[in-house]
Amino acid sequence: MKNYILALASLATATSFAQLTLSNGHHVLELTGEVSAYYNYRELKSGEFDHKKDRFKLRDAQIELEGRVGGDWNYELQVDFADMAAQNNGEEFDPENPGLMEARIKYKGLRFMDVEVGYGKLYYSRASLVPFDYSAFWQRAELVRGSIFSQRDVGITVMKNFWKQRANIYLGAYTGLGEKSLGGDNDPSGNPEFIGRVDVSYPARARFRDIDDRHSPIPLFALGVNGRFMNKKLPDGEVFPTDAYGEYGWKVVDGKRYVYGFDASFMYMGFSGSFEMHQIKAQPQHADDPLFLNTTPDQNHGYVLMGGYVAQLNYFVKSARTILSARYEELDLNDLNPGNSQRISGAIAYQIQGYNAMVKLQYFNIIKEESIDPLKWENQLRLGIQFQFK
Repeated sequence: MKNYILALASLATATSFAQLTLSNGHHVLELTGEVSAYYNYRELKSGEFDHKKDRFKLRDAQIELEGRVGGDWNYELQVDFADMAAQNNGEEFDPENPGLMEARIKYKGLRFMDVEVGYGKLYYSRASLVPFDYSAFWQRAELVRGSIFSQRDVGITVMKNFWKQRANIYLGAYTGLGEKSLGGDNDPSGNPEFIGRVDVSYPARARFRDIDDRHSPIPLFALGVNGRFMNKKLPDGEVFPTDAYGEYGWKVVDGKRYVYGFDASFMYMGFSGSFEMHQIKAQPQHADDPLFLNTTPDQNHGYVLMGGYVAQLNYFVKSARTILSARYEELDLNDLNPGNSQRISGAIAYQIQGYNAMVKLQYFNIIKEESIDPLKWENQLRLGIQFQFK
């Protein structure tokens, strides 16, 4: 009976815009969620007439459960019903926002490290680790949104923090199939992907956030480096699961793939900014691999590169409860193809009730694009609202 009284007391003290918490003294469970929707409008190129992307869209319908059992165990389960419904109706898979977002447990009983097992966000790329809820944008930059390298996967991560949490190390092994890992089996190579990240901040601990909503009176700086490696040489006649290659053919490679990343960020008096770059080197095992773009071994030397960078600036107008953000991104999808793509985006977010109720407006502009990735539009506008119960 005592446990039920504690649970009811927790519910009774919950207010609007606050998470619901249940506890029996040993096990604490927090229930949160989010609903967000927007209207999307595209300015098409000359000669294009298909306006199907001019529509209202339900982006999120999420439920998240986070729990703590004693002092050693944490767990998290997060589901997005909007994307589950879209995929069930044959819609395109969105790597940035899949149906199942988190399903993992963490054990903190070892003094020398924490261990995390299950499915969820990978500790690679600062930009992809910043929660969508704390951004003025409706979409991450193309380089880090999950269409080039995976954001989520099934595996194990060991982590350790130092220097009063100012420095962190993450090391992990995963299937390497990213969001497709939920299909069950690994690819025929059977090999995993290995990922590592190290980051450090000064003079205080930094979080994965874009906006300086606290107007930090002392400048805060953070640096991070990360890398990932896979060797997935397929046996003759075998192929990867459907859609595992991703939109641009880089998420998995029939051969070796190396990815390197670097990021830097700062916060001070409402201003914040970040810079992030990534480079991929692939060594496909077959000379006719699509990544070689029909070039000869004398031309490609047995490898192919891609990479890009993202730069972002923000300012939080505290008196007006408004976030102003601007982002520039450049992407070279294949060094064997001349040219690169360039995009610029601006965003404004007005906080009705902090991040829990926020109106967001984002403008996209395509400055330049590569011939291997032609788009049908030049400008895009999204306006909508996000609501969280946290």
